[in-house]
Parts: sequence; C-alpha cells; structure tokens
Amino acid sequence: MLLGQDFFVKTGDRMETRLSSLPWVHTNYLMIRLLLFGAALFILSSLYVTVPLLPVFVDQFHIGAGKAALSGSAFSLFFATGCLVYGPLSSRVGRKRTMVIGLAVLTVATACVGYATSFELLVLLRALQGAAAATFSPVALTYAGETFPPEQRVTAIGFISSGFLMAGIFGQVWASSLASLVGWPWVFKGLAVLYLLVLLLLALWLPSSPVQPGLARQGQMKGTPRWYVVLSRRNLLLCYGITLTILLSFVGMYSVLGSLLSQAPYSLGDMDILGIRSLGMVGMVLSFYAGGMCRKWGRLQVLRAGLAGSLGALTVMSLVQHLVLYVTMSVVFVAGIAVVVPALISLIGELGNENRGVATSVYTFVLFAGASVGPILAATLLGSGQTALLLLVFAGILMAAFACSLWVRVSEEREEGLSQTVK
Repeated sequence: MLLGQDFFVKTGDRMETRLSSLPWVHTNYLMIRLLLFGAALFILSSLYVTVPLLPVFVDQFHIGAGKAALSGSAFSLFFATGCLVYGPLSSRVGRKRTMVIGLAVLTVATACVGYATSFELLVLLRALQGAAAATFSPVALTYAGETFPPEQRVTAIGFISSGFLMAGIFGQVWASSLASLVGWPWVFKGLAVLYLLVLLLLALWLPSSPVQPGLARQGQMKGTPRWYVVLSRRNLLLCYGITLTILLSFVGMYSVLGSLLSQAPYSLGDMDILGIRSLGMVGMVLSFYAGGMCRKWGRLQVLRAGLAGSLGALTVMSLVQHLVLYVTMSVVFVAGIAVVVPALISLIGELGNENRGVATSVYTFVLFAGASVGPILAATLLGSGQTALLLLVFAGILMAAFACSLWVRVSEEREEGLSQTVK
C-alpha cells in the first residue's frame, strides 16, 4: 500500500516537473493571481447556484422546500469536511496536483448533475461536487503563501479571497439567468465547461509550489497533521474565532436585508434585490489592494480596521432605515470584510508556521461552517419580527470578533517576521 502510494507521488512529481518546464509555464505573478482568482470565483459558485434553484427543484421533482434545501446542504457538508482533509494531504502529494485532480473530478461531477433524473441522485452528485471543490480552497491559500514572494503574498491572497466573496453573487446570477433562459440542467453543464477550461489553464500554466524534501515523511513520523499544535495556540484560536464570524455575518446580513427589502414600504422584487447584492462587488474590489494596505499599516491594524468598518456599517443599517442608506452601508460592510479576509488568512498562515497547511485547512473549515450557520441563524431570527433590529445581532457578533482581534498578540520576533512578509 505504501509502495503504491510512493509510486503515485513519485510519478506525479515527474509529471508535474515536466509540465512546469514547458516554455509557457512562467513566474508571471499577475497571471498566476488572475488564474487563482478565476478558479476561486467559478469553483465556489457551485456553493451558491442552488439558492435560486430551490423553487425549480420543488416543481421539477415534486418535493417540499425543506427537502429541496438538501441540494445545498449536501454540498456544504462535504465541502467543509473536505477542507480539513485536503490541506494536509496536499503536503504529501503536492499543492498543484491536489488542485488539478480535484478540479477534474469536479468537472465530471458537475456535468453529471445536469443529467440527474431523480432528486436523490442530484443530492448524491452535489455531495461529490462539494468533496471535489474542497480540494481548491485550503490548498490554493497555502499555495499562495508558498509560491509568491513575501511582498506579494497578501495581494495574492486578496485575489483569491475576492473570488470567494464574489462567488456568492456570481453563482446566483449565473443560476438565475441560465435557468430562466435554457433550463436548470444547463446551470451545471455550463459550469462544467468553465471548470474544464480552468482545469486546462491550471495544469499548463500554474507553476508548482516550492518542494520541501522529506517534510511529509518527517511529519508523518511525528504524527502530522498535528491538529493539537494548531488548536493549542492562543493566537490561532482567536483568529479562528474571528474567522467564524466573517461569512456568518456576510450571509446573515444579506439574508436579513433581502427579507427587509422585500417587505413594505420597499416591496422590491427578487431581481431588484439581486441587483443590490451585486453592488456589493464594488466593495469587494478593495481586497485587491489589501497587500498595499498591509505593507503600510500592518496586518493586525488592517484586520481591526476592516472589522470596525463592517461593524459600523451594520450598526448604521439597523438604526437608520432608508433604502439609499441600506445600499451604501452594505457596500461599506462588504469593503470591510474584503480587507479582513486576506489579512486574516495571511496572519493565520504565518502563525501556523511549519503547520501552515493544517492551520489553513482549519481556517477554511471554520469559514464555511460560519457560512452554513449564517442563513439558519437569520431564518430563525426573522421569525421574531423587527427585521431591521436583527442587523444589530450580526453587529454584536462582529463586535465579539473585533474584541478577539484586540487580544491577538504577536511576539517581537514573530512581529518582525510578519512585517518582513508584507514589506
């Protein structure tokens, strides 16, 4: 068994080396950032495409709304679980290879969803989609930390983070548009075509991350992945506490805002609300500049400022009820989240040190666990009425995150190392 595993790793190493030596494989870091951004945008869109399709599934398969929601829950569950597995696994088989193999499986699984003839088969394929999609998120973040030069790492992570955040809007717009034009199966068939294109680009253009000979075997002998090391570090636990609130508040805010705007006196339609959500992409652009901000002010300061900005926006939205203000403050809220994510990922990667892969895997698991809790919490709270005041609940959650950021402490030696990474 071990012999076969070694053969697979060695064969993969030779294939990856040959691909990396092709003349068009380069160290054009802008191109690499764009590839990772596009991959993050399209891959994570699968998490959100079923949101506007739930009524379609109810009619198509003659099921209840609760059962239809399993099409999203199955993906989320296997995605979050996979995030814990693939980060450490990629340390053994290689970052690029893990992403490419996972994307190949995702391409096939996504195409098959478009041909599902029963809801049970659709849910099974969605679970396979989630497990395959999880090969990208934690591995890409670790890859960026290893491949990019120190002065470009936060910017690279910002590009990937932007793709993650924009996927929440792109996925819904993609699904709504194709479902109404050519039918829901083409939502997945079209995504499969995009995944095939991304697969080819990553396989041929993405250079391999730096190899650390013997690290995987040495880690295995010592009991790696050393989850207990990561989870016993106070600063990392505080960072994970912050991580839990990011997509929880992001998804929760938009869930509450959508309910609020659909009621009197606004009474906006679904497409109008989706248009307002799309404006949030204006704020997401700020993540492209997170690297420069961290170079100037430092990661902890950028993290705290972003949390404070999002907290302030939610507070204003809950106290002052006006359509223009809702739209404006939602953009401010997203802008704050957009700089928090890359600063936090970079900080966690550095604090994880030799356990960077494990630390990043825990981060992605906690991040998307929060995304799963957000709509559930919002739906529970919406039943109590006073919709606008519910935004204060999410503001309180972000206030707890801001308090955690104040407790994060970095030793003088580590602070110097973190500073050098972004300068």
